[in-house]
This record gives sequence, structure tokens and C-alpha cells, in this order.
Amino acid sequence: MNTMMTGPAGGPPPQLAGSPLTLRRQLIFWTGAVLVFIFLLWLLGDVMMPFVAGMALAYLLDPLVRQLQRIGLGRAVASIVVVLVFVCLIAVVLILLLPVLAEQVSDFVARVPQYVERLRQLVNEASQGKLGKYIGDKLPEAQNSAGTVAATAAGWAGALLGSLWSGGQALVSVLSLVVITPIVAFYLLLDWPRMLETVDSWTPVPHRETVRGLARDMDRAIAGFVRGQAIVCTILGTFYAIALMSIGVHFGLLIGLTAGILGFAPYVGTITGFLLAVGVATAQFWPDWTMPAMAAGIFLIGQFVEGNILQPQLVGKEIGLHPVWLMFSLIAFAYLFGFVGLLVAVPVAAAIGVLVRFLLRQYLASSYYTGGQLG
Repeated sequence: MNTMMTGPAGGPPPQLAGSPLTLRRQLIFWTGAVLVFIFLLWLLGDVMMPFVAGMALAYLLDPLVRQLQRIGLGRAVASIVVVLVFVCLIAVVLILLLPVLAEQVSDFVARVPQYVERLRQLVNEASQGKLGKYIGDKLPEAQNSAGTVAATAAGWAGALLGSLWSGGQALVSVLSLVVITPIVAFYLLLDWPRMLETVDSWTPVPHRETVRGLARDMDRAIAGFVRGQAIVCTILGTFYAIALMSIGVHFGLLIGLTAGILGFAPYVGTITGFLLAVGVATAQFWPDWTMPAMAAGIFLIGQFVEGNILQPQLVGKEIGLHPVWLMFSLIAFAYLFGFVGLLVAVPVAAAIGVLVRFLLRQYLASSYYTGGQLG
């Protein structure tokens, strides 16, 4: 969505003068902007939720609007068509999946203690054989520790799922999401080119090309991850859910969709889904080991397809978002700002990454680094 805020095609963003004063002013300005943004997000977090969701939706749908414009539709008509189609698709998905997911969440939370006890029994049975010979006297202590950890983890997981379901309904106003978010997305899609022209006209003329270059880099990083990763998560979540249900694993739909949603953070979705699927399959089918092996194989196949096909084709390798920085941003923003923080974590992380790299280039080109006057 950076139609106007772009620099020369294919080239790096122009550099500002490398004087200490210029560098200091840039650092003060961008630090102040980040602090103001964080303060407003903290102050107006609950109020901003449908508007932030609308902005995220508009950003995701803008390429479709531009495609419809290329075939002759006006911006207003294209925006209406795209938003209406998206809302209808989401409504159909919710009508079909919400009752099933509600029932599975409730049943899963109720069955967590049974699964934990079943897995503990299997560990005890295995420890009576060859494993007990190697552990010896430390076996009871190890069993107690493992049981405590498993019970604590399972209880935490069950409580988390329950709180996400009930707390999510309390936190997120369904009316505001259903009504306000599509309206905000429509108006942003409709007025986006005009908004960019206005912002572009406010930019100081000497620095306009630099700002355009930074906006282009931010858009590339955000679009490369958000749009691409959203498609990857949808594909993987659907694959995991269908595959687990096809082999008869309890709560296959819930586990698969959970893995797909958490897949937005690198490795988190795959690891979580793997542990849940293998644990449930083991408690459900043991001593038949083929089903747990098949559940593990499903996630290994998904990880292989993601790493070798989906990620290179849909996300790309040069998005400038390191997995560790991304996971930290998601966890930190979710902890500080809740659901709104999750929506803005990736764009903010990408923007900060672009600005940090820009400031580093400025520093390396300044007299602070070179120790003398630049020619």
C-alpha cells in the first residue's frame, strides 16, 4: 500500500547528510514518535481495537482492490466488493466452525486431567522395564517431578484455552468487530491513495525521497511477512486439522487450527501442535503406536512443506524480520496491550527494524563513526 511513498525503483533509500546534528535530530524525532505511539496504544487500547483491526484488514485487502481497479472497476466499487466478499466468507466460516470449536474447547479442558493421568500411567509402565534399570533409585523422584510438571503444564494449557475463549469474548466487543471494523476497512481502502498523497505533501521537501524510501522498505517487510504468513498459517492450519481428523485424533480440528494460528510466530505453532497432537494420540490409542507416529508425521510433513515450499514462495527470505525479534515483539506487545498489541506487533517490529538499519547506515556515514569530516 505504498503507492505514493516510494523512492526510485530498485534502489536503496537515499541517504541524509551525515552530520551529527542531522543524526541527532532524526534519533530524537523517531524516538519521540515511538514513545507517543506506545503511550496512545496504552491509553486507548480497548477503544482502538476495532480501528486497528480495520487498518490491518484494509492493508491485507488492498492488493485485491488494486487488482479490480486494473480490470476497470472504480476504487469505491472495488472496495465495496472486496469488503463484502471478505465479510461473507468470514461469516460462513464462523457459522460452520464456531459451534464445533466451542464444544471442542469445552471438552478438551474437561479431559485434560484424564490425558495427563493416562500419560503418567504410560510413563510408569515404561519405567518398570528397561528404563528403570538405568534410573534406579532416582525413579520415584523423577516420576514425581515429571508428573508435577505435566500436571502444571496441562492445567495451564487448559486454563489458557478456557480464558481465551471466555476472556476473548469479554475483551473483544463482537458488535464493534462485526460492525465497525468492516466500515473502517472500507473507508481506508477508499481513501488510501488520497491519504498517501496528503502525508507525502507534509513531508519536508529535502527529506522526501528518504522518507519515501523508508516507507517502501517498511511496506516490503510488513507485506512480505503479514500477507504471506497469513496465507501460510491458513494453509497449514487447514492441513493439520483435516489430516488429524482423518486419522481419528480427538480434537483434531481444535489442535490443527490452534497450530495454524500460533504459526504466525515462527516454530511456536508447529511445536505446540506437535506436542498436543502426539500427546492426545498417545493417550487415546496406546499401545497402538502407529497413530502417535502418524500424528507426529503430519507435523513433520507440514514443517517440511512450510520451510521448503510455502515460506520461500509466499513470504520470502529477505523480509528483514529475525524470528527471535518477531517472537519477542509478539509476546511483549500481547503482554502489554492485549489483543490490540498482537495486531500491531508485526508492523511495529518491521518498522523499527527498518528504522534501526537506516539509523545504523547514518551512523556509519557520520563523523561520529569516521572521526573526521566527510568529503
